[in-house]
Amino acid sequence: MTQVVEQAPRPQAVAVLSQERLRSFSQGIAPFLFLILISAVLSAVSEHFLTVGNILTILLQISVVGILAVGQTMVLITAGVDLSVGGIVGLSGVVSALLISSLGLSLGLALPIAVVVGLLCGLINGLLITGLNMPPFIATLGMMGVTRGLAQVLTGGIAVYDLPASFGWLGNARLLGLPVPVLFLIAAAIVVGIVLRKTPLGRYTYAIGSNLEAARMSGVNVARQLVKVYMISGGLAGLAGVILASRTTVGSPTGGEGYELDAIAACVIGGTSLFGGVGSVLGSVVGAALMGLIRNGCNLLNVSTFWQLIVVGVIIWIAVAWDQYRRKRAW
Repeated sequence: MTQVVEQAPRPQAVAVLSQERLRSFSQGIAPFLFLILISAVLSAVSEHFLTVGNILTILLQISVVGILAVGQTMVLITAGVDLSVGGIVGLSGVVSALLISSLGLSLGLALPIAVVVGLLCGLINGLLITGLNMPPFIATLGMMGVTRGLAQVLTGGIAVYDLPASFGWLGNARLLGLPVPVLFLIAAAIVVGIVLRKTPLGRYTYAIGSNLEAARMSGVNVARQLVKVYMISGGLAGLAGVILASRTTVGSPTGGEGYELDAIAACVIGGTSLFGGVGSVLGSVVGAALMGLIRNGCNLLNVSTFWQLIVVGVIIWIAVAWDQYRRKRAW
């Protein structure tokens, strides 16, 4: 009987694997450490920061951008980008407001219809990218213009104000002690996090971003998976649009302006690579929280909004520079 001797792994291979794990761990833990550091500093300089009311306010303020960042994470992992999410926020908010004010539908019916609008926008994005080989930047930039224009056409450029007070429940009510938008953010993060880590779509998403041609040669239907990813991003943007409109009880055609950049910034700060293949939902939510903490702290300290923009911009520079450094070391 032949005895099979299991060969021990080479020391060099073990060392490389350990370095990769350490690098991955450090990249994932960095946003959390920065979050703790910023929280400690703000707690020391402002007695109003570490209060239940202020923490809930921060969570409420980051909920919409956080939901967008959850969807944007999947797109960035594929080495793409979705610039249309801000426009979808405005369009879906207007659609939900018009369905309620003009047709008398309930919030329970208007919400899924608005989400479907976002899904359709994501579907078109995905088909343009995979069917016509458009760069994601161009396809989603065009969709940004289309959604902004449709929102203006539907409202005549005038915000929808005649909405019942019940419409504000989604954006302002609390359940289990937390604002409802925060619960939606938590639910979206959990679901998409499971999709990324536990399903074939998640594995294909990372594979496409790491090496598109290798994924295709391995039998992955790249076009189908990319369409799914952009639909998820669009659907979450549709949800975020209704929440934003509900918070203000106004369907504004300009709602969500600039939110696409905030979502991308949250992802990058949270460790998602602009070059694809790397990222996590939890990191992106932490990135959104970091941006919320910084802005809230600046408000508590009476720092001008102009300086807030500068601080966030510098943090984005640092995050991208770190990603570049990490990539060079991996090479």
